[in-house]
Amino acid sequence: MLLQELQDLEAKHPEYYDENSPTVRVGGGITKVFPTIRHKFRMYSLDNSYDFDDLEDWEKRIIKTIDDPVEFVAELKYDGASISILYENGKLTQAVTRGDGFQGDEITPNVKTISDIPLKLKGDFPDQFFMRGEIYLTRKNFDKINKQREEDGLDPFMNPRNTASGSLKMQDSAEVRKRGLSSVLYQFVSEEFPAETHWELLEKAQSWGFKTSQQAKLCTTLDEVKEFITYWDNERHNLPFEIDGIVLKVNSLKQQRQLGYTAKSPRWAMAYKFKAEKVETELLSVSYQVGRTGAITPVANLRPVLLAGTVVKRASLHNEDIIKKLDLHEHDFVYVEKGGEIIPKIIEVNPDKRSPDSKEIEYIKHCPECGTELVKVEDQAIHFCPNELHCPPQVIGRMIHYVSRKALNIENLGSETIEQFYNAKLIENPADFYALTKEQLMPLERLAEKSVQNILNGIEQSKNVPFEKVLYGIGIKHVGETVAKKLVKNFGTIDELKNATLEELCQVEDIGTKIAVSIADFFSNPENILMIERLKSYGVQLERGESTNEVISDILDGKTFLFTGKLSLFTREQAEEMVEKHGGKNISAVSKNLNFLVVGEKAGSKLKKAQGIGTIEILDEQQFLDLIEKQQ
Repeated sequence: MLLQELQDLEAKHPEYYDENSPTVRVGGGITKVFPTIRHKFRMYSLDNSYDFDDLEDWEKRIIKTIDDPVEFVAELKYDGASISILYENGKLTQAVTRGDGFQGDEITPNVKTISDIPLKLKGDFPDQFFMRGEIYLTRKNFDKINKQREEDGLDPFMNPRNTASGSLKMQDSAEVRKRGLSSVLYQFVSEEFPAETHWELLEKAQSWGFKTSQQAKLCTTLDEVKEFITYWDNERHNLPFEIDGIVLKVNSLKQQRQLGYTAKSPRWAMAYKFKAEKVETELLSVSYQVGRTGAITPVANLRPVLLAGTVVKRASLHNEDIIKKLDLHEHDFVYVEKGGEIIPKIIEVNPDKRSPDSKEIEYIKHCPECGTELVKVEDQAIHFCPNELHCPPQVIGRMIHYVSRKALNIENLGSETIEQFYNAKLIENPADFYALTKEQLMPLERLAEKSVQNILNGIEQSKNVPFEKVLYGIGIKHVGETVAKKLVKNFGTIDELKNATLEELCQVEDIGTKIAVSIADFFSNPENILMIERLKSYGVQLERGESTNEVISDILDGKTFLFTGKLSLFTREQAEEMVEKHGGKNISAVSKNLNFLVVGEKAGSKLKKAQGIGTIEILDEQQFLDLIEKQQ
């Protein structure tokens, strides 16, 4: 009643409008587009640990840098969506999603509807700072949403985390309000800190009006941390919300500054991830998928089972060796878990439930799509279908590759459309795109006159794409973007490349016998030669043009670079172009020959390998740009 009275007063007296009024919680604002905002302070991801050995190694690394005793703050790792909230003069002025860590979407009106988040602070707070936290859904509110959806005849949502994340991006803040989102704030971020420790900051945040974790604990030893983890590993299912681990932070802010950051995460924090949930279900059958390169991937078809919030029906078996290692039999009962809590995988078989007459799963001998006998490459676990020019998935995959952004970049030609053209017997190799006519395409389903014209225009424009992209697009095995550029640099026309000897090919930088033989095999096939001649006749660029990648400086001369992870400030293609324009060299693997590894978000094995070598300098994207600028 009081809220209604306030709403009425505000309607009568708009001159007293206050953006932090309690009525803002009700929502009602419609946001069509969420602006992208660059984070003033990067939102780093955390390194993960999965057992106590990992934690002990982490503590040893800390002790090498820090001489004084180290305390830790242990907090629950809420399973939700990360948020960064700006407070100025005690008022909430902006809320931004984590995004890629460098920038995110501004969702201020939606965040203001969450009652856990204060719009106005109390007490002695700094003039400007950010609070980081997690937006989540309690199990009770998640069940309530799904009950309503079922009553409305809608499919239920699969898990609270995705539902919370999706709710934050709804256009109507009044609808966000109805979802009943919760929040916990766990990190104060600013240039200056009004305390000496993280624990003190949490206490201050509570006094200013923030909801912080009630389960957090200050630990003076790693043994106390382990006790905390063990307790919550058992008790987490009794919480009213979901957690997927424990976050550990060095308590002293001075020690945090001493430890600093790696390219992707703070050295003073660690996420301990609880072991993945596993469930038992029945193996119904094994099917086989054929990839673009002809590689065969076996897939387990399972009796549907709920696992970590999603229904699992399939799991990759990878190759014949995995099937043999599992000793997989028909209709076995198997244990499934999600690798990294994302990809389902079979981890073991329950032999006690195996039928006595159950037969061992035998790997197929022939391609499931075209019937060709499979080959197994020496020293590899993967089987291949060698019928690359006529096996349907390989043919379709090759043409999808040809039109892809990094190759010919033909717009309006997606995978479904290409498959439709293939099934209509209109295309079988890339040259067929250039023979398509309006009369052939108009009768096809889902294609109106305008979309047909857009496709034909895109095909026509692709005739201007430079030779190196065409060479990459035609799909010679082992010829990626970098190799294609080097081949074009050394062989000015497709005919020069076709007529090159193995010895001449191997003289090109970074090209060994394996790639050279693959190129020779490609040009020894009459069907490929016919395709090349047809591409020529249609005007596709198969000669080296004037280079747009002329070297503009030699500041990176003699330096080698490799880019890994998700890049946000530039594409990988743009980055490699910058290296080449400044005299540097891009290489494709981590080795002692690598000088700089530039890492984006979610960098994985390449980063670990580089750290193991020790002599490779690791840069984030901004440091890479700074390196070029500084050298200039």
